Amino acid sequence: MNSKHDVLIIGGGPVGLSCAYYLLKSGRKVTIIDAKEIGKGSGSGNAGHIVPSHIIPLAAPGVVTSALKWMLDPAHSPFGMKVSLDPSYLAWLLKFVLACNEVNVGRGIKPLNDLGQLSAKNFAQLIIEEKFDCSYQEKGLLFLYKTEEAFKGGKHEGEFMQKHGIPVSVYDKTKIQEVEPAALDNVIGGVHFTGDSHLNPAVFLKLISDRVRALGAVMFENKPVTGFESAGGKVRVVKTASAEFEAEHVILAAGALTPSVARDLKLNIPIQPARGYSMTMSATAQMPSHALILGERRVAVSPMGNVLRFTGRLEVGNNSMTPNPVWIQRIENSAREYLRLDEKLDVKETWAGLRPTTPDGVPIIGRSPRHSNLILATGHAMLGLSLGPGTGQVVAQLVNGYEPAFSLSPMRLERF
Repeated sequence: MNSKHDVLIIGGGPVGLSCAYYLLKSGRKVTIIDAKEIGKGSGSGNAGHIVPSHIIPLAAPGVVTSALKWMLDPAHSPFGMKVSLDPSYLAWLLKFVLACNEVNVGRGIKPLNDLGQLSAKNFAQLIIEEKFDCSYQEKGLLFLYKTEEAFKGGKHEGEFMQKHGIPVSVYDKTKIQEVEPAALDNVIGGVHFTGDSHLNPAVFLKLISDRVRALGAVMFENKPVTGFESAGGKVRVVKTASAEFEAEHVILAAGALTPSVARDLKLNIPIQPARGYSMTMSATAQMPSHALILGERRVAVSPMGNVLRFTGRLEVGNNSMTPNPVWIQRIENSAREYLRLDEKLDVKETWAGLRPTTPDGVPIIGRSPRHSNLILATGHAMLGLSLGPGTGQVVAQLVNGYEPAFSLSPMRLERF
């Protein structure tokens, strides 16, 4: 079977669904194909944080040193990496190490800020317009600290963010207990990024998936892409085991699977999976009132109505989506260092997902250098949900021949 389509989106996660939404709203006809269930991949179990404050790319000065220190304390380390001699993995690691400098930070801040602000604005508008009930709260993201050294670093980072227009409040020990009653007495201070927000990502993805379908999208689930045919500088055919698709425009939004999906396209897409974990439990007696980051442990905390979620760990190069119970327990242990929690948690779900991570910590968004009808929208690392609606808008603008809301030049694939 060979079928013709207007816009074909490969990937039904936060980015693919956001692209579909904005394309449909602009009047395009959209088809989505996904290797698994649409809206239920790695985006569904994440922290649900919408963080325009995250303008510093993952590859930054001091990251390599910090990672090595963390790995010397394996019981608490928020970072891990696969040991492998795979050439693409080693090349990615080298690029990452070389990118951990001030130049890369300076290059990455503007595109991350532009995309983050646009996404936050779009989230607020979309949720109101579509009347999505997904535990969305505009209460900011609050970092908690137990040590003077970490608190000092958090305040320094907050001052840096403020210079780039990010609203920040700093709280001392007395104020933190007032602002966040769930914090233990050993928490000495906090840094509050007041322009951030959070929601339940699984519920949001179900709602936007249903809305995209209602707007007319055709969806194919459990249909992995097996290859492509290209000719004349265009993608002519997208192949699956049971069908072939022709499309005027193709959007590649396959997350951590992007390099394997795109192997026929002869593009160098330097993305490695980075596994993360979450555990979701029934609401506790003393629920946190904010979305939190537990500063020294790098664990995210997300109150979502009648459930509470802890998210943590970044394991570069690991493709497995099976939760490691050791790390689930360590994430809980870390949370107990900061928060008033029930003696026994009613755990509903444990989860592991893959974040598509570029070596410079900036997403890849823009037209393929080899195919005039292919747009890449991938490499968002831990920010796929957070940056989804902004990515969706600029991708729709590209497809429709308009100038994007801001320059995509720093995010083009050619930078590698």
